[in-house]
Amino acid sequence: MTVTIGSRVVGGGRPAYVIAEIGLNHNGDVELAKRLIDVAADAGADAVKFQKRTPEIATPEHMRDIPRETPWGTMTYLEYRHRVEFDREQYIEISDHAMLRGLEWFASPWDEPSVAFLEDLGVAAHKVASACLTDHRLLGALRDTGKPVILSTGMSTTDEIDAAVEVLGTDRLVLMHATSTYPMEPAEANLRMIPALRERFPGVPVGYSGHERGLQISLAAVALGAVAIERHITLDRTMWGSDHAASLEPTGLQHLVRDIRVIEAALGDGVKRVYESELAPMAKLRRVPA
Repeated sequence: MTVTIGSRVVGGGRPAYVIAEIGLNHNGDVELAKRLIDVAADAGADAVKFQKRTPEIATPEHMRDIPRETPWGTMTYLEYRHRVEFDREQYIEISDHAMLRGLEWFASPWDEPSVAFLEDLGVAAHKVASACLTDHRLLGALRDTGKPVILSTGMSTTDEIDAAVEVLGTDRLVLMHATSTYPMEPAEANLRMIPALRERFPGVPVGYSGHERGLQISLAAVALGAVAIERHITLDRTMWGSDHAASLEPTGLQHLVRDIRVIEAALGDGVKRVYESELAPMAKLRRVPA
């Protein structure tokens, strides 16, 4: 089964769909968001992804009043959430820039009003953050949009994933194996979950959302058949913010996309053949003909 997101088909032997997650790494700055869109486009990514919250709904009660040191001074966690959210006009500016650079854009809505907000802007798809996998009301709202849904499965049990898939259905679903640690250590990657999810949900495209340092694990995911790869991006991993350390800088994203395409070409089709380039070495080296 394949899923169509904008002009791209995901799954079915197509090239891996590369999602550059900007998330909150724009730090509430539209110009920084546009620079990150440029980074994604220049590297050859297919889409950029943001996060959309209604802070009063999406911020857990016990977190709201916790003080947080920020570049804008000390503020409560709820105030911080407001500070880094974009409004409709800012998202229109971001959307226009993404489309100008040939990228799809979408976001992870963390609450039902955010689904309506994104639908009003005409996103091509929706992404479910791992933290929202158990929010069945949110999943139902996403299902009802009729848009493709990309579901990350970090911090979730098999039963919880089963229940989420039951709500969403499988017609327009892409599953993403993930481990929600920032940054993630290699021993917790558990990449064999990619074929395991494929076996558990036949016909559903399965990708990988990574939070590790470096490129090796994401590239191994492609070799294991991941049809989509999502990685956070940043201009500089030392910038302020919780996700920058687990993000790829511009050169890293360029190398990731380049190496994904090399691996896809190298995987081939599994049909054994003698290549024309082998004929000269065969004539030189093979002593006993068949």
